[in-house]
Amino acid sequence: MTSFDSETEPKRISWLPFAAALRHPESPALAEGDTVWSYARYAAAIRGTAALFDRAGVRPGDRVMIVAENGLAAATAIMAASELDAWAVVVNARLAAPEIDAIRDHCRPRRIIYTVASSEDAARHGIRHGAQPVTDAELPGLALGPLHEVEPAPIEKTASRLVAALIYTSGTTGKPKGVMLSHRSLLFAGKVAAEARQFSRTDRLFAVLPLSHSYGISSVLIAGLMSGAFVRLVPRFTPESLVRYLAEDGLTVVQGVPAMYARLLEHLSVTGQVPHAPNLRFMSAGGSPLEPALRARVQTMFNTSLHNGYGLTEAAPVVALTRMDRTYPDGCIGEPADGVEVRVVGQDGENAPVGDVGELWARGPNIMLGYYKEPGLTRQVLTEDGWLKTGDLAKADAEGRYYIVGRAKELIIRAGFNVHPEDVEAVLNACPGVTLSGVVGRANGVDEDVIAFVQTVPGSEPTPDRIQAYAAERLAGYKRPSRIVVMPVLPVTLAGKVKKAALREIAKTLP
Repeated sequence: MTSFDSETEPKRISWLPFAAALRHPESPALAEGDTVWSYARYAAAIRGTAALFDRAGVRPGDRVMIVAENGLAAATAIMAASELDAWAVVVNARLAAPEIDAIRDHCRPRRIIYTVASSEDAARHGIRHGAQPVTDAELPGLALGPLHEVEPAPIEKTASRLVAALIYTSGTTGKPKGVMLSHRSLLFAGKVAAEARQFSRTDRLFAVLPLSHSYGISSVLIAGLMSGAFVRLVPRFTPESLVRYLAEDGLTVVQGVPAMYARLLEHLSVTGQVPHAPNLRFMSAGGSPLEPALRARVQTMFNTSLHNGYGLTEAAPVVALTRMDRTYPDGCIGEPADGVEVRVVGQDGENAPVGDVGELWARGPNIMLGYYKEPGLTRQVLTEDGWLKTGDLAKADAEGRYYIVGRAKELIIRAGFNVHPEDVEAVLNACPGVTLSGVVGRANGVDEDVIAFVQTVPGSEPTPDRIQAYAAERLAGYKRPSRIVVMPVLPVTLAGKVKKAALREIAKTLP
């Protein structure tokens, strides 16, 4: 079982690259484009950037907002903040100006850092805010925003209480919230991922999951550094880049979200290209439900396993995952991660019987400290004895394997029956020509209509009638969409999740 009680365990996330630099300084650590850094070079950049932050007035307990896309600068700035016991508030530079400014106004950072060399959007935000470029050639390309007079947070003495990162949730269902993740929670989650996926120094990881999300920062970057592996940092996903790095970098591990794999298969189908992945060991998906049809197609194309898992920002993010040496039924998210307790809680507040659906609760060292400046919201989801109420509906089988069946808040009530959007989406996504779908409910004065939005493969464009006929053969009558809307592109978050809130607003305007 993963433990962080030993005095030999790291107490800060920034200790990982320094430890690796001592053990194997010349091993490749990170890459961005054609630039490859050894662990020694990475450690030197962290020290230099931490010194820069210190001269810039950053103090322990300050928030350092890092407007970034994946790259050497982002990976360095996060660790430099850790060295000063400051909070890294990592924000995706692709957010719109009002979104960036809302996070800034909420977290009140001492300084804002912009990764100008790896992100044109970060550079534009920096110009808006009057940031000045850092001219030190030994440091990655950064710009430094003005100094703000703010109050630092109280300094905690232990890794379990000291905030390492303030991660703002993607906001698929409402206003983003700042999730406070401690050093211990991120280290624990990274170690769980590294052990479960058997990472080693010989691994080469594809890091396209944003470092502004807990999946990218803990399960990819921290897990990779903890293992002494090589991490290929990619600011934005394109199927072409993944195909390229599989061949050129000899990637052994690819981690992503289902929408990424759907785009990859679409690209390979349209181009007729056969990927060359000589060293690929496994792939994994998280962040949203993994449909069986998509999983089967990916595994056939790459002749390797596509593993599944479940987590959320508030759990840094790991809760459950499939194991390398076991097979699982379709739709299964695996077993609870080592060291994480899981419950399925019924409406009566008691543990639900095996096979029954209830809300999934989780408890462990990975769970967040709370929502920043939101004690009321924190109390709604965190019990006094440490259980996180995930808001997701789940069930367990007799073998202790778990399945997510929907979001409690996204449940659709139709004709007295419960309709879980994921059930409908799994069928629609398996329809020939459909790349992605999102299903929402719309009130009709009696109960709710099932409204389905679908994105199709260019050139195939199946009609709503064809998709409806396909669904009618595979879904109970009450689950069948009342309306199917074909869209060229579905709205998705920067983490690749379909924006259900946006679809619900569109559904309200439909005749």
